[in-house]
Amino acid sequence: MKKTILTSLFSALLLGLSFSAFGQTKLVEKIDRKGSELVISYEKYVLPNGLTVIVHEDHSDPVVHVDVTYHVGSGREEIGKSGFAHFFEHMMFQGSDNVADEEHFKLVTEAGGTLNGSTNRDRTNYYETVPSNQLEVALWLEADRMGFLLDAVTQKKFEIQRATVKNERGQNYDNRPYGLAGEVTSKNLYPYGHPYSWLTIGYVEDLNRVDVNDLKRFFLRWYGPNNATLTVGGDVTAAQVVKLAEKYFGSIPRGPEVSNMPKMVPTLESDRYISYVDNYIRFPRLQMTLPSVPNYHPDKAALDCLASLMAQGKNTVFYQNFIKAQKAQQASAFNQGTELSGEFSIGILPTPGNSLTDIEALIRKSITDFEAKGISDEEVERYKVQYESGRINALSSVSGKVSQLAAYQTFTGNPNMFPVELAAVRAITKADVLRVFNQYVKNKPGVILSILPKSGEVKPAAADNYKVDESKYVAPADQYAGLTYVKAKDNFDRSKKPGSSTNPVVTVPTLWRSKLANGVQIIGTQNSEIPTVTLSISVKGGQMLDPLDKVGLANLCSQMLREGTENYSAEAFEDELRNLGASINVGVSETELTFSMNALVKNLDKSIALLEERVYRSKFKEEDFNRIKQNTIRGIINSSTQAAGVASEVFQALLYGKKDIRGYAVEGTEETVGRITLADVEQYYRNNISAPLTNVVVVGDIKQQEMLPKLAFLNKMTAKPVTLPVLKPLMQSNKAKIYIVDQPKAAQSEIRIGYDALPFDATGEYFKAGLMNYNLGGSFNSRINLNLREDKGYTYGARSGFSGYQTSGYFVASAGVKATATDSSVVEFMKEINKFRTSGVTDAELTFMKSSIGQRDALRYETGFQKAGFLNQIIKYNLPDGFTKKQSEIIKTITKTELNALAKKLLKPEAAYILVVGDKALIKPGLEKLGYEIVELDKKGNVVVAKP
Repeated sequence: MKKTILTSLFSALLLGLSFSAFGQTKLVEKIDRKGSELVISYEKYVLPNGLTVIVHEDHSDPVVHVDVTYHVGSGREEIGKSGFAHFFEHMMFQGSDNVADEEHFKLVTEAGGTLNGSTNRDRTNYYETVPSNQLEVALWLEADRMGFLLDAVTQKKFEIQRATVKNERGQNYDNRPYGLAGEVTSKNLYPYGHPYSWLTIGYVEDLNRVDVNDLKRFFLRWYGPNNATLTVGGDVTAAQVVKLAEKYFGSIPRGPEVSNMPKMVPTLESDRYISYVDNYIRFPRLQMTLPSVPNYHPDKAALDCLASLMAQGKNTVFYQNFIKAQKAQQASAFNQGTELSGEFSIGILPTPGNSLTDIEALIRKSITDFEAKGISDEEVERYKVQYESGRINALSSVSGKVSQLAAYQTFTGNPNMFPVELAAVRAITKADVLRVFNQYVKNKPGVILSILPKSGEVKPAAADNYKVDESKYVAPADQYAGLTYVKAKDNFDRSKKPGSSTNPVVTVPTLWRSKLANGVQIIGTQNSEIPTVTLSISVKGGQMLDPLDKVGLANLCSQMLREGTENYSAEAFEDELRNLGASINVGVSETELTFSMNALVKNLDKSIALLEERVYRSKFKEEDFNRIKQNTIRGIINSSTQAAGVASEVFQALLYGKKDIRGYAVEGTEETVGRITLADVEQYYRNNISAPLTNVVVVGDIKQQEMLPKLAFLNKMTAKPVTLPVLKPLMQSNKAKIYIVDQPKAAQSEIRIGYDALPFDATGEYFKAGLMNYNLGGSFNSRINLNLREDKGYTYGARSGFSGYQTSGYFVASAGVKATATDSSVVEFMKEINKFRTSGVTDAELTFMKSSIGQRDALRYETGFQKAGFLNQIIKYNLPDGFTKKQSEIIKTITKTELNALAKKLLKPEAAYILVVGDKALIKPGLEKLGYEIVELDKKGNVVVAKP
């Protein structure tokens, strides 16, 4: 319920606060949540310098989330200066007057927290999630870079981050299959000079052109407190937050005034056909993008519903015409709103043999079919239930609520938009959906993009007919003239890092356990923060039970278990789930087949009845199997174009060998999946779903005595004679060798350096190995990442770690690096691993590790999803209830001597597999100079025999 400012003043006085206590800070409004209503409670203040402060109190966990959102994204940039907003996001982590280089990451991580930043078209935000006793540290850090950044920005830092941004662009766009689709579409959808006509990452040529002074001017124009919102949520009070906000942010001077930009939705007179050749794909793709509406537009909710009813589900026209008819592997439609405009996008990945011209014709037919079929009130109501369920789940974390409040304030000035958006969806009628269909989609021109493989064998949907017109562009007035850097003046010593109170007491979730007569094990915990229940049923086996010549069988089985049942078609089953606001999925891993469900408490019984149907009465139809099998094979073929995927699969083959099931991806290979029949899938399902191998995890707003009777359907599960395989030791490497997989013309190389190591152990040597590795490659401030990313600019991120399973495990260091630095990156990886083994951790690193990992528990059990993961680990590895206390004791007492001994024992670079996936012609000469034996492999891990 919203209160007026006068009412808010009265509330503040009741709290023992006053406006004089807050200086001239104004309490603008206070929103309280009543009962179970879907409202995010908060108090909103404005400091004299224009900074908006929003506080959400949630004392359920000793956690606080801090978000600073600046109302600037790539939409504030200009032609020739793209990527500034994103570039500055990187620079904001490079130190300020009172915070040293890389210190921001170090201090938050050392406090047991996590942090990051993100940039989109319309805003940039920076955020930390920390134990509640670290609130003041987080606010001090954010204020220091808001008010005291520019003198710490050096040319060297600038150059390193420019290289890092280029690596990020290469990794996420240039060298990713279909990665440039958004850039090409935006360039041709929006007029030349429109702030959405380029991506947030920017163009490489603009990144090359920019200098450090350009970046400083960008900061001065947009990073003032009056263009920012500080949102804090969690185990805090409004009085506490406002007092600290005034102390650390209050003296920072206002920046130039910032006005909202006008809406700029493009107008197209006719279809624009465009195309480009993608070096990283095997199959073409067709995308159709139509202009729609900005966020918070009255038609936005109906357009979102329209996209869902057209293509998001098995009962939709697009699914039936494309997926079920086996005309496409993927068919999607989404409506995306941003601040200035919106896009209604349709994407199709055809099956081989279907031309893009035919696919476009089928898109247009499907749009016509949608109109002819019409929509029912029931379909609209299902969408509303599913939408509301999704919004309820979004309230499970403090970070989710804080991010939503910050976005609402930034773009509307009203943090209380949650009930407004919910009301808009609840009010949708089928007439509204049909109206926006006619207004924005039916017979409307769009940008039609053909993405073509390099083979040259695929033709675009139509010849390109559009060229960007630059003649009408008028450069905007200079917004950056006369800007000056004015530092705040304080009455305290800002250079002193704030202290923190005693670490909060973290309560491990209270667990309950049960075991059914047939051997099914159950573990659960009550979580009353939101009215939902998360349930998973995991059956041991998974990929381990695949025959070696039919790898991928368990995966195909899991996909078939998402189709129809004896009493429901796949379409009807999905409709029932939507009616209930529930979701049921089936997945597979190396070791388990898992049925998972998320449901509203009020609809739990009906949701569990559907889960029972899925577990016991799935129907295996030949037509579904043929479609799923062919799509799986095409997915495997397409993945061979992705260097990261190839690196992971070949590394598995090196570790386990070709005669071990673990040497293959869960999806299998083109050959092994090709051998699998429907009878194989049915046999896998009949023979391997066994009660004694089944574990159940329950987390939700329900008590044990209420939940157990609802799980009675699991008593029907029988004990079957399933023999889990005895897993072999990993392949031993006696000498480090470099293995090269050729990825022609790749601008980046994927590196994996590793060997066999330890099986999982929650409190033994495996756990301690993770503590040892933390400073080597387990955190942002680790030696490996600081070297390759922050010092050298070779990569967007580098890391190392131990992965352990029940009977085996391995160590791996990995990164995607720019191709020209491939050999240098291998040298630096090996140097850091060798140095760490020889010299061990420093006293400072030991302190950092203990503080960081020792305070993490505050963040580990916040959401239902996190609690479910925690319980799943306990039941999977049969861990005792008190194992977390033992872990905490190990962290506190482990010595540098013990960690260094582990480093000497467990780090074995001299026996590592050094795998590099990249452009052989470019990288091999440099790698040959390193002195290692070179072995060439194909993308399946087979040795390439040199031609005579």
